[in-house]
Amino acid sequence: MSRINRCVELLSLGQPVYYDRVDVPDLSYDYGRDIAGTWADYLRIEFEHISMDTSALYDFMRGLKDAGPTRSGHPTPTVMCTIPATGMSEDEVRFNAWQIRHLLSTGVHGLYLAHARDPNAVRVFVESCRFPHQTIGVGKGLGVGTRGHGGEMQASEIWGLDRIEYVNRADPWPLNPQGELMIGVKVEERFGLEHADMCLSIPGVTFGEWGPGDMGLFLGHPEWKDPPYSPEMDASWRKVKAACDKAGILWLCMWDDPALNVEEQADVLINDIGAMLLAGAAGEELATAGRKLTGRTMPV
Repeated sequence: MSRINRCVELLSLGQPVYYDRVDVPDLSYDYGRDIAGTWADYLRIEFEHISMDTSALYDFMRGLKDAGPTRSGHPTPTVMCTIPATGMSEDEVRFNAWQIRHLLSTGVHGLYLAHARDPNAVRVFVESCRFPHQTIGVGKGLGVGTRGHGGEMQASEIWGLDRIEYVNRADPWPLNPQGELMIGVKVEERFGLEHADMCLSIPGVTFGEWGPGDMGLFLGHPEWKDPPYSPEMDASWRKVKAACDKAGILWLCMWDDPALNVEEQADVLINDIGAMLLAGAAGEELATAGRKLTGRTMPV
């Protein structure tokens, strides 16, 4: 089966993936066309703190599609968005599930949930990403999906599929081996650490992540963002990573240690920290070093 999501294909092959950020004010059809040839495996858009403009996002996705396919043969680069609602409570996710529906209807390939504290919030997040006819995992930690008919029209065009193909493939991977959606969960504060194992073991979660900026804030030290880390910060990321390992999911991490050159940073992230989704201030240089280290052959 040919893959729509380039990151799913790469991760299935054991290859780490690298992302670049797109700023919300830049979202437009023309910018989508301009960035369609990006060096990044996926583009990350943060709506957590900035207005969620789904019209501009859909225009951006159309630009990516119209400028495609990518050099790797996929319809577009992978695009993932952080939703404005957080995982601090089940109610917050449930009452803001419209955000999930609206974002997925633009044709993006995955979503992040920030500030995960409540395992039930993560469960509702996953359920809100799924169509109700998808049954893998239902009754085994998940309820029936709540994403409804009507939101697949625009998204199926972006993915280059007909409507039925889209609703069958727009499901979390690797829970559904044929799925093309990626679900990320951030445990990024000391309250979330208490429930990291439960939050990251919800079926349907593709990867976990910690947020050093927020973790430092919650530990009372806003300056604790980048390595080398204090013992408290070091213990925090290791706890989140251990929860990912226990759940059998992937790990996303950034690492901008000024004492390391870009090749050393790539080696630390991949071989020491075990990150499969990664980024750093060096951006494309880090990706180039990492791809060389792992023998990547897929065209960028």
